[in-house]
Amino acid sequence: MIARRLALALPALVLARPAAAFTLQGRAEQGGLLRGEGAMGRSVTLDGRAVRVSPEGRFALGFGRDHGPRATLRVGQETRVLEVAPRDWRIQHITGLPPAQVTPDAEALRRIGAERTRLAQARATDTPRTDFTGDLAWPARGRISGVFGSQRVLNGQPRAPHYGLDIAEPTGTPIAATLPGRVTLAADFFFFGKLVVLDHGHGVHSLYAHLNDIHVAEGAEVNQGARIADMGATGRVTGPHLHFSLGWYATWLDPEPLLPG
Repeated sequence: MIARRLALALPALVLARPAAAFTLQGRAEQGGLLRGEGAMGRSVTLDGRAVRVSPEGRFALGFGRDHGPRATLRVGQETRVLEVAPRDWRIQHITGLPPAQVTPDAEALRRIGAERTRLAQARATDTPRTDFTGDLAWPARGRISGVFGSQRVLNGQPRAPHYGLDIAEPTGTPIAATLPGRVTLAADFFFFGKLVVLDHGHGVHSLYAHLNDIHVAEGAEVNQGARIADMGATGRVTGPHLHFSLGWYATWLDPEPLLPG
């Protein structure tokens, strides 16, 4: 009888398998976005921070401009130490500017503070949609006039790094959604001018700034390639262009490596 029970138990032992390996799409680098698959039913953390996982096992990870050389990714019981590749950033020194162009006045600073709060709330959006898993499309085609990660030093004062890709074309050039998504912000800001923010799920979002006209309202659902705005020169700019940003929650990412060549 004991032997018979052992024989009946053997098939269950044979069928028991370790969890399938998960995969990562993209490159672990400063400013990079990784998209993972294969974590179905497992928890995911990055450097100890919990990461949303879809029922299908998909998830997103982001690395900031100044992220350190390593990151610890844990999926279920598996731990991987990711080597985060460093990048070189362009630094530009500009001197002789009028002080008003370097430091806004008190009234402008109050407005800027309120706008930063609104933008932070939009960027903190965390929904289960998985539009982020698709391939990005160019929001507009044109001359690249600014790149992610560059930084200006104005009159000896370091400014915040440039957290986007600038595409210069005439005012009125159509701007399209890089991925399907939902409009979480459509407003007119001091620095960004008229801008739109789209949520693509799991904290991934895109931002389109310095727009001339906005064609969508907050809460609207848009398809990839839908015309959401027109290029312009609103906000703190020197000429018409699109400032296009990608983000993962509060972390800005470089969209250029994810766009088709």
